[in-house]
Amino acid sequence: MDELARLYRADFDRISAFGPQLWNHNLVYHDFLIKQLPSPCHRALDLGCGTGSFSRRLARCADRVVGLDFSSKMIEVARRHSQGFENIDYRVGEILKEEFPPEHFDAIVTLTTLHHLPMAETLTRLVAMIRPGGVLMVLDIPLEHGLIDYARAVIAAPVNRVLRVLHNRSLRTDPAETAAWLQHGARDVYLPLKEVRSICQQVLPGARVRRHLLWRYSIVWRKN
Repeated sequence: MDELARLYRADFDRISAFGPQLWNHNLVYHDFLIKQLPSPCHRALDLGCGTGSFSRRLARCADRVVGLDFSSKMIEVARRHSQGFENIDYRVGEILKEEFPPEHFDAIVTLTTLHHLPMAETLTRLVAMIRPGGVLMVLDIPLEHGLIDYARAVIAAPVNRVLRVLHNRSLRTDPAETAAWLQHGARDVYLPLKEVRSICQQVLPGARVRRHLLWRYSIVWRKN
């Protein structure tokens, strides 16, 4: 494992101690992602599942869900909070090393994980794992770039505050958890949306790439 991957794993092992977040920007877009699922959806993969929040949503729509994360501590928390979900198989592993059969999944979803991985190589591997008619969905964080992005951030800030109060009943955060996320965030490298679109044109022709308000973008691609 290279040094950056080792640091990422240590970051998420540390963050896992705080358990599932009550609310975050990913949760805002769970419903959007669920609506993109094929029907029927027999097998789904949640890549970078963390504490399993989205895996549990998937498990209500898919027959079987694999939740994959390279942090064993995150997987421990996910399993602890997923009792009663007999159709979720949580695994510790790295997607570029895991041996999944070709065209195995009806849906593959990855939330704020792709920026930790080589994007083109990872997407190419995921394409091979999706059956014809299946869907690949990405939710990730773009690099803020230019006046339009900064203007969007100005609009998003008050929306973010309102949603945090509605869901968390407070704007206060655990200082230790905030520090852990800031330490991790200092290592993150994000791609501008222009580069994301360019990679998608090469690897996912016909993919829908969409910029969302709360510091996220999505990719939705269906395999013909």
